[in-house]
Amino acid sequence: MRFAAIDIGSNAVRLLLCNVHETKEEAFFKKAELVRMPIRLGEDAFRYKKISDEKIDQLAKSMKAYKLLIEVFGAIDYHACATSAMREATNSSEIIQYIKEYSGIEIELIDGKTEAQIIYSNHIAEHLEHDKAYLYIDVGGGSTELTVFADNHIVTSQSFNVGTIRMLHDQVSKEVWNSFKDWIRENTKDYIDLTAIGSGGNVNKLFKMADRKENKPISQLRLREIYEFLKQYSLEERITQLGLNPDRADVIMPAAKIFLAIMKIATIDKMIVPQIGLSDGIIHLLYEKHRSMPEINFEKI
Repeated sequence: MRFAAIDIGSNAVRLLLCNVHETKEEAFFKKAELVRMPIRLGEDAFRYKKISDEKIDQLAKSMKAYKLLIEVFGAIDYHACATSAMREATNSSEIIQYIKEYSGIEIELIDGKTEAQIIYSNHIAEHLEHDKAYLYIDVGGGSTELTVFADNHIVTSQSFNVGTIRMLHDQVSKEVWNSFKDWIRENTKDYIDLTAIGSGGNVNKLFKMADRKENKPISQLRLREIYEFLKQYSLEERITQLGLNPDRADVIMPAAKIFLAIMKIATIDKMIVPQIGLSDGIIHLLYEKHRSMPEINFEKI
């Protein structure tokens, strides 16, 4: 079976094409292709509360191209979700209608809680130690989703308007930041030896820079070393000398700050980086939908 997922984020718009191979025991998910367009809807949404005509045009053309790629790939189903930037934009409903007419793709605008739950549907907990507790951290351009789970189930989950694009443009207020820190303290204080699970494009890049093996965690100390290393370079130098993409070279710094702050507050020493995110969660939900046949209402997840 083949499925496709579209993640319309605050920093980039991603299309994930995925093959699912079934055996009698389990299903194997194999990414066929990931296409990423750095449109940065959050630059408009967080500063002006409205997405500009220029970015709407870029988004519409991307969706039309994605629709063609989905058809060529032969996906039996697909789903598109929009997150923080579109949630905040006052013209999001008009954009969603326009995209549907222009490309044929229907976009679901999801709230932070639903976003966190879709990400969690990757079944990560099944592959972790059942007697330990974990803090799932997904850092995006507009929001950070935090999920505490122990004994193989979700204990609590919360979404905060703390993201890399917001931080770049000083759009995270002291009140929001303090609330963010208070929630972390309150909801992690009862767990000893808590392990973080990081997701998002920035932490994936930080993990690669740490030169760790795929299944090995990255320590808070190593993450701080990479952050201090990156700080030595200007934005231009991170692009020209370190080879980072322009749309990664700036946001990777606030992303590292967010992860480091969370790990420090929660007294977390190590973080697992499975390199999965919202689009992977959408794929899992599409598979479950076609496997059990009753339609999944994403709004009620």
